[in-house]
Amino acid sequence: MVFSSFTFLFRFLPFVLICYFLAPGKLKNLVLFLCSLIFYAWGEPIYIGLMIFSTIVDYINGIAVAYYKEKGRKQKAKIFLASSIFINLLLLFLFKYAGFITGASIALPIGISFYTFQTMSYTIDVYRGVVKPQKNFIAFGTYVSLFPQLIAGPIVRYQTVEQELMNRGVTKEMLSYGIQRFVCGLGKKVLLANNIGVLWSYITVYPEEKLTMIMAWFGIIAFMFQIYFDFSGYSDMAIGLGAMFGFHFPENFMYPYQSKSITDFWHRWHMTLSSWFKEYVYIPLGGNRKGTKKQIRNIIIVWAMTGFWHGANWNFLLWGIYFAVLLIIEKLWLKDWLQKLPGVIQHLYALVFIIIGWVIFVYPDMPTKMGYIKTMLGIGKGGLWNRETIYLICTYFVLFLILMIGSTDIPKKMFNLWIKKESVLCYVGRTIYMLGIFLLSIAYLVNSSYNPFLYFRF
Repeated sequence: MVFSSFTFLFRFLPFVLICYFLAPGKLKNLVLFLCSLIFYAWGEPIYIGLMIFSTIVDYINGIAVAYYKEKGRKQKAKIFLASSIFINLLLLFLFKYAGFITGASIALPIGISFYTFQTMSYTIDVYRGVVKPQKNFIAFGTYVSLFPQLIAGPIVRYQTVEQELMNRGVTKEMLSYGIQRFVCGLGKKVLLANNIGVLWSYITVYPEEKLTMIMAWFGIIAFMFQIYFDFSGYSDMAIGLGAMFGFHFPENFMYPYQSKSITDFWHRWHMTLSSWFKEYVYIPLGGNRKGTKKQIRNIIIVWAMTGFWHGANWNFLLWGIYFAVLLIIEKLWLKDWLQKLPGVIQHLYALVFIIIGWVIFVYPDMPTKMGYIKTMLGIGKGGLWNRETIYLICTYFVLFLILMIGSTDIPKKMFNLWIKKESVLCYVGRTIYMLGIFLLSIAYLVNSSYNPFLYFRF
């Protein structure tokens, strides 16, 4: 069940909201827990037991870790911590990576990368003393299975919602914000990502010998916009849904295509994943505290893992290593020189390498990947342009302008100015604007069968 489906929008979500707000305070977590299990079982009924098993494992291990630490028996606490990490990584390996190694075909449980990282970070934080163990199983189960961010993030660490799990309320302002954020995310996903995704789908099946240089750039930039508006739109909907139920989820994107370096890009793209790897892998390995050689080693390890986290295929690993190399070059040699350049040059530099990165990311086989890059460099057989290129540019020109502006902070600044005005006219205008996005999204969904979520299987 995806957020942009009629089943979710007009059946599941209204049902959950009604049950949630009618339920007394002590039963609200139970309502969310049960509804989240239904949500997950809707898409993966055979793997609901796997998620419940993972929840039980970390619930027990978290309590045991805290108990033995309190007793001063750190070795025993470490055993239970290791048990949690081992079981989580084993499940992730068996269902996500075993097929890659053995060649067997194994169905990937939806969202396993996200909820595994969440539960694993919980036990680690209990051991560190950052959070107290959650002894209420329903509350802990709610944290693990919470449907707004269960299958594609953002990755929510337990300490972020620790207090809200046991004591939260939903004000009119939070509910209004949640609805607006959800509708904006729905529009980004349905009206922008889906529409530009049609262009990318067309170019991926276009004959390689006829693909022109301009068309290749046009296509991969289309994918660049598609994956951003698809994933950030989903994150916006997740954050909005969280607010409707009284939770404050962390931001996951901060206009990454405004970046002026690759380092800056990874401070803005999928921020909860970058933060997770920094907190639980990079820093424990020593970060940048133990000399240049170990810093380079740590960066390579983290970004190889980041790439492989996205999927069990060589293109994802190569994508991670690609960014590791760029980050090492920037941190050790390029940073000071780059900052002296005009902002526009810095921005173009970052965009070019980000775009090339998406080619590495999207094509699983090396020959197709290299063939596409050659075409982008003008070495392909299709030449610079043809009539089809001009047709596509004319057809998608306006959408590209909208995507370019929409990927910056300009719309947010304009909307914030609008929000600050308290006149009745502005209030009515905002309501009409949100209603318009929602109705246009519904109209699109009625007439289109193209509605994927790109990060659903990561």
